[in-house]
Amino acid sequence: MGRKYFGTDGVRGRVGESPITPEFVMHLGYAAGQVLVADRGRLPPNQHPTVLIGKDTRISGYMLEAALEAGFAASGVNVLMTGPMPTPAVAYLTRALRLQAGVVISASHNPFEDNGIKFFSESGQKLPDSVEEAIEARLDHPITTVEARHLGRARRIEDAPARYIEFCKSTFPNHLDLRGLRIVVDCANGATYHIAPHVLHELGAEVIAIGNAPNGLNINEECGATHTRTLSDAVKTHRADLGISLDGDGDRLMMADAKGRIYDGDQLVYVIARHRIQCSYMKGGVVGTLMTNLGTEHALQRLHIPFERAKVGDRYVLERLQANGWTLGGETSGHILCLDKHTTGDGIVSALQVLRALRETGETLEAFTADLQTYPQVMINVPTRRDVKLDDIPGVQSAIGEAETALNGSGRVVLRASGTEPVIRVMVESRENADAQHWARTIAEAVSRAIGG
Repeated sequence: MGRKYFGTDGVRGRVGESPITPEFVMHLGYAAGQVLVADRGRLPPNQHPTVLIGKDTRISGYMLEAALEAGFAASGVNVLMTGPMPTPAVAYLTRALRLQAGVVISASHNPFEDNGIKFFSESGQKLPDSVEEAIEARLDHPITTVEARHLGRARRIEDAPARYIEFCKSTFPNHLDLRGLRIVVDCANGATYHIAPHVLHELGAEVIAIGNAPNGLNINEECGATHTRTLSDAVKTHRADLGISLDGDGDRLMMADAKGRIYDGDQLVYVIARHRIQCSYMKGGVVGTLMTNLGTEHALQRLHIPFERAKVGDRYVLERLQANGWTLGGETSGHILCLDKHTTGDGIVSALQVLRALRETGETLEAFTADLQTYPQVMINVPTRRDVKLDDIPGVQSAIGEAETALNGSGRVVLRASGTEPVIRVMVESRENADAQHWARTIAEAVSRAIGG
């Protein structure tokens, strides 16, 4: 069974348009609650399942939170609400509080006009496809409210930020601190605005926080992990040692060195992997994605670290890590998984692993990545309003064939539909930037013609 509403990162879309409407989100909460009620597991017969709901700072979060709460209550599920909290914090608290599920209201790095719903299991991991499909199947049924005596209750928990701050700090070695470091942290006017600066400050750093004044409309607006020029400029302006940039829900990470040079997810995973090999606590290899830079793969090979590619999406990176028994993986976009520290991608925790490497070795980001030579990558997003099977379009396949013949093993072509936006992503990677530019444009034009763009 295919999934109609769930993409690679939950349900997402423009607020007010299907499926991100109050009516649908209430029905989604009810359907998810029904699945939880049907699978009570170890709960006593008279005990309600309980879910945790967190959100980022979008203005639409209030509306969708109320709709979710109503849907869960109608199905007989209790609700705990945290207010604005990073996505990985909800994953952690769901597990720590022994709850049946966690829900995050967020569209991650998207603008404030979008929003979404994503779920975590009781173990703090994203739901498997089978459970998402079970929820979707329940959406075909009307809402039938349980008897009044069985309705769920809702309450807010006030100490969620403090709990999560302590958890983040616990992933950094006790014998280390950040004293003497001036760090700029860009919170993207998102869910980490009241978390990340405190974590770094309590570990001893001098913290300069930017993007920490959310107003409901400015999340990810010219700031955060998708707009790293803001971080780069701030690091140079404040003469900081390092910069940390998170996205709206706190699961992505980009960093900058004292020169303002930006380091993406591939480079930061390499830093963590190289340090772990040096300290003999690397478990297995690294999982990247189809988008991971070929230079990263080659650099890891020189360190004799196994490397494997998964489909794009941190859920697929997680699947391969679990299958292999490995602990480290990530995406170029900044989703980094350190499964020995957390069950899901976490921007703050990942930053602390990079900082550990720098503190224990005394090296800079530039020095640590000197052996990593990334190849130029060109990404072009082609808008689409309909589902397209690109494998069935000869014009596109012939353009890809020409590109691969011309690159002759010195680059890669990746063509895929985004799981979070209505676009086809065309990526070409080559040792020569001019070749990457040319073939990315050529293939993107072929895609546009094929879909009537």
